[in-house]
Amino acid sequence: MRVSVFRKEHFNAAHRLHNPAWSDEKNKAVFGKCNNPNYHGHNYDMIVELIGEIDPETGYVYDMKLLSDLIKAEILNKFDHKNLNLDTEEFRNLNPTAENMAVVIWKKLRAKIDDKFELKIRLYETERNFVEYNGH
Repeated sequence: MRVSVFRKEHFNAAHRLHNPAWSDEKNKAVFGKCNNPNYHGHNYDMIVELIGEIDPETGYVYDMKLLSDLIKAEILNKFDHKNLNLDTEEFRNLNPTAENMAVVIWKKLRAKIDDKFELKIRLYETERNFVEYNGH
């Protein structure tokens, strides 16, 4: 009997979508306003989903306080109120698209969560634009 548990978090971050191998014209054509040289920001909502068996001793799939603390240490403390391009190692040479962000977040949490749990990351860049990554 596998059950999904979810933790929703929020963080704010600035970024610029830019491919340094392209001309300024191509970057503007592909990324539009998101290529602003002075950056722009988003209020991100993130949902972390863990799927696993219910522990018969605790009744939990995963201790949500531990998950909250892990997300704070590995994601929020590193990305909240940061310029992703300038302030983080993860995106110094990686375009901080929502897709790349979801993969980076997944990898950071996957390294700290037992493999017996499936892990999915859903990242909302806006109310209407979001991505999901599950390691595949």
